[in-house]
Amino acid sequence: MTEGPVAITGAGLVTPAGTDADSTWEAMCAADSLESGDPEPLAGTGAWHSLRVPALRPGQLTGRGTARTDPFIRFALVAVEEALAQSRLDPGSWDGNRVGIVVGSAFGGVTTHDEQHLRMERQGAGMVSPYLHPRALINMAAGTIGARYGITGPAHTVAAACASGASAFGLGKTLLDAGLCDTVVACGTDAAVTPLVVSGFARMGALSEQKATDASRPFAADRDGFVISEGAAAVVMEKPAKARARGADVLGRLLGHADTSDAHHPTAPRPDGAGAAAAVEQALAAARMTVGDVTSVNAHGTSTPQNDRTEARLIARLFPHGPAVTANKGLLGHTLGAAGAIEAVLTLRSLRSGILPPIAHTERADPGLPDLDLVLGGPRRHGGSVAVSTSFGFGGSNCALVLDAA
Repeated sequence: MTEGPVAITGAGLVTPAGTDADSTWEAMCAADSLESGDPEPLAGTGAWHSLRVPALRPGQLTGRGTARTDPFIRFALVAVEEALAQSRLDPGSWDGNRVGIVVGSAFGGVTTHDEQHLRMERQGAGMVSPYLHPRALINMAAGTIGARYGITGPAHTVAAACASGASAFGLGKTLLDAGLCDTVVACGTDAAVTPLVVSGFARMGALSEQKATDASRPFAADRDGFVISEGAAAVVMEKPAKARARGADVLGRLLGHADTSDAHHPTAPRPDGAGAAAAVEQALAAARMTVGDVTSVNAHGTSTPQNDRTEARLIARLFPHGPAVTANKGLLGHTLGAAGAIEAVLTLRSLRSGILPPIAHTERADPGLPDLDLVLGGPRRHGGSVAVSTSFGFGGSNCALVLDAA
């Protein structure tokens, strides 16, 4: 296997801040609270807020049957379309056998499952849609993307809870490193703001109980849980030589990645952060970088007391030189399996622009946490070139990505 950086030549975003990369980035830098989504899914769940993706613009998603797919598939399709358009690759002329697709998702088509279960309860089993499984199976985002763009190479779906999107990007790099593909479309997507999913998180005490729209406050003294959200992100990956040969604009590079498992607890991180630390260290080794090369960290930063505490200690221990630390969930909420993918795309945008968006809603860092160089109050000009983006999930999943601005 020949390992090395992979070029990212296209990126797309679908988030509660906007249905494309530019609008999401502008909102990240402004850091103004987003309006809570439709409150109906939260009725009776014990949670106060959710953040939903706004309505797609006319013409943003076309094609027969696309409007009836589960939202987790629709979001992925929109993000992939934007990424491909930016890459200037023509799916009509590529060799589909040399193109791979990797999608990360924690929940898959849970919206469709909920709707069809309700229909069965009210109208009987004979009224369940024959399209239930084609719309809801967790691999159907990858299958739908593959069919839409003629991708006949490897098609994989990664389910690593809230590390799924980041792990999908990492697996995409692995396919390129192994020489199995010339191009990989990698995506993270989730649309799980449903009564059952929200209730489950509320019952375990993971969601914020604050009524304000700024309830998601990573690393803040008064944080008390996450705000559930939805969205997708996609990138087009290529070997740098191939991207250069066709004159592509390289947005940045994925230098290295690593996945580890805590083997500790179904939902809680290891208190010593050993598994997460190993992921970062292995990713840096794969990238041929040292800890001192890292100039910024895009933290997982869920706004939950335990996770933020463990992660803050991890960052302080791994990076004693004090790189700048931001966290995107303050504004966007927790998009679950899409989070790592969204945060990787935003990290690339930060590296390319030289601007770090602030940790929205966090005015004062928890004094009980290590002293980190948190980006607070507003965007920060930043001349750094290497960033680490971390993602952690239930089941002890850890993923770290090392990126640069090419």
